[in-house]
Amino acid sequence: MSERPRRGPLGILMLDTRFPRIVGDVGNAASYDFPVIFRTMKGIGSADAVAAHPDRPRVLAALKANAEALAAEGAVGLGTTCGFLALYQDDLAAVSPVPVATSALLHIRKLEGRRAGVITASAKNLTLAHLAAVGAPVDTPVVGLPEAGSFAGTFLRNGLTLDREAVEQEVVAAGRDLVARHPELDTLVLECTNLPPYKAALQKALGLPVLDVLDLLKDFYSSLSGAAGGGRAAAAGSG
Repeated sequence: MSERPRRGPLGILMLDTRFPRIVGDVGNAASYDFPVIFRTMKGIGSADAVAAHPDRPRVLAALKANAEALAAEGAVGLGTTCGFLALYQDDLAAVSPVPVATSALLHIRKLEGRRAGVITASAKNLTLAHLAAVGAPVDTPVVGLPEAGSFAGTFLRNGLTLDREAVEQEVVAAGRDLVARHPELDTLVLECTNLPPYKAALQKALGLPVLDVLDLLKDFYSSLSGAAGGGRAAAAGSG
């Protein structure tokens, strides 16, 4: 019996950052149980992505160019290292040579009959447009991590050090606040791709299922065939 051909890797479009990426972070290869390849979008950092009103043509041009480069290296699909890139899901899918899944926010449109809330890197910058771009209800409850906190110092201001315990405390506190204000929630979604390391602590504290970008990309990769289809055609099923 002949062996099944190995599927190519998933490509990860990386923001241009310097902060630590521990196991569980979307930008750490050890976070995956399938092959991945990374490509940094030079000059496109956290401030360019985590914005209420980004320079969309500039960011999309960088996404397109690097998507093409990853596809040329053999990537069969693409993810990203920032949930705010949800804003470009359809635009990138239309120009990418391979299918794309830009953000953990894509989980929400599949949660029929469930009520999800979002923990985000920046509540003030996550707009209705970001939610609408991935088919999420625009009334989805959202809570952000503290603007002057440890998470923000590392991931939004591109710090060189990470206080994992402090960030975990901020994430759990944000989750408790969200559920207290919206007791109808039965699922939490972590917008930020740096938050999966704190998922277990959040689930233990709240007793609710938590979905993150690694869950999204694992399901997305499993859905891909070995051959790269067109980005536009396959992206509709990527959420």
